[in-house]
Amino acid sequence: NFPISPSAVDPVARIRAQAPRDGEVHVLPVQGNIFMLVADGTNITASVGRDGVMLVNTGSAEMTDKVLAAVEDLARRVAANPRPNDCMGAQCPHFPYGWASPSFNAVIASPAPARPIRYIVNTSAADKHTAGNARLAAAGALQRGGGTNMIGAPSNAAIIAHENVLITMSAPDRPAGELPPEYWPTDTYFYEFQKLSEYFNGEGVVIYHEPAANTDGDSIVMFRQSEVISAGDIFSTIRYPFIDVQAGGTIQGVLDGLNHIIDLSVAEYRSQGGTWIIPGHGRLADVADVASYRNMVTMIRDRVASLKDRGLTLDEVLAAAPTRDFDGRYDTYDDEWTAEQFVAAVYQTLE
Repeated sequence: NFPISPSAVDPVARIRAQAPRDGEVHVLPVQGNIFMLVADGTNITASVGRDGVMLVNTGSAEMTDKVLAAVEDLARRVAANPRPNDCMGAQCPHFPYGWASPSFNAVIASPAPARPIRYIVNTSAADKHTAGNARLAAAGALQRGGGTNMIGAPSNAAIIAHENVLITMSAPDRPAGELPPEYWPTDTYFYEFQKLSEYFNGEGVVIYHEPAANTDGDSIVMFRQSEVISAGDIFSTIRYPFIDVQAGGTIQGVLDGLNHIIDLSVAEYRSQGGTWIIPGHGRLADVADVASYRNMVTMIRDRVASLKDRGLTLDEVLAAAPTRDFDGRYDTYDDEWTAEQFVAAVYQTLE
C-alpha cells in the first residue's frame, strides 16, 4: 500500500467558484461590447455602448436591485470614455459641424449621458432568467415607431423572446403561479431566428430558436461583431443540461442546440479563443469547452439509449449509474438539478 496525500486543490470548491452564489454581482469584460454579469450564480449578458444597453436574461428577483445598479454603473463607465477628437481642419469627417482644433476638445467636450436599457432578451421562461424583467424593463426606455408611443403608453425597454416563452409565462395555470403582464415578453418571434431590426452598439444581433431543447422556447443570442454567443441554459460548465420534459424539452434538442453553437463559433487557434460563449451558469467558455460538453452529453445519451434498448426500466438505468465518470464534474454544484434528474429526462425523451 502506498500513502495517498490529500490534494491541495478542492475540486468541488473550484467548480462552485465558477458561479459564486454570494449574493453579489460580478462583472467580467468579455469581448467587444459584451460584458458578463454573474448575479448570485446566474449569468446575465450585457451589450453596453453608444446605443444603450441590451441584456440577455435578467436574473432572480432577489438580485434585481443589484443587477440594475451594476448595469447603470457599467453604462456610465462606458459613456465616460468617448473617443477624443484627434482631427483638425477641413478634412475632418465632422467638418463643418465640429470644432477645428483638437485642443478645443478640452474646453467643450464632455461625456454623453449614459443611455438606458433598450432591449432585454429572455432565452427561456425560467424564473432565474426572467424574474427581473419587470423592474429592469421599467428602468429602461425604448421609443417605438408606428404610432405606438401614444400619450400614456409605456416606453419601457422591449422584452424579446420566442413566442412559446410568452405562452408559458402568460398561462393562468402556471405551476409557479400567475405572472403579472409586466414580466411577459413584449416582442416575440416564431421563425428559426430573429434579427434585431437595426445595428445595436455597432453590430448585428441575431436570436436563434433552439426547438425542444431545455424547453420548447429556448433561444441563443449571437453578437456578430463582438463574436460572443449567449447560450442560456443549453450550455453550462458546472452541471448537466437542464431538461424540462413537461415544457417540451428533449435530450436531442439540447444536443442540436450545442451543435448549433459549435457551428456558429469560430476558434482563433486550435479550438481556443475566437468566439466566446457565455453559459447560463458557470464560467466564460470557448468552442473547445462547448465541444467537450457536447461530447459528454452525447456519451450519456448513447449509454442511456443502449440500456433502454435492452429493456431496462428507468430505475434499473439509474442503478447502472451511466453518468458516474462525469458526476465529479457536473453533479457537485447544488441539488437543484442532479445527475438522476438528468438521466430520467434523457430516458423519458429518447425516441
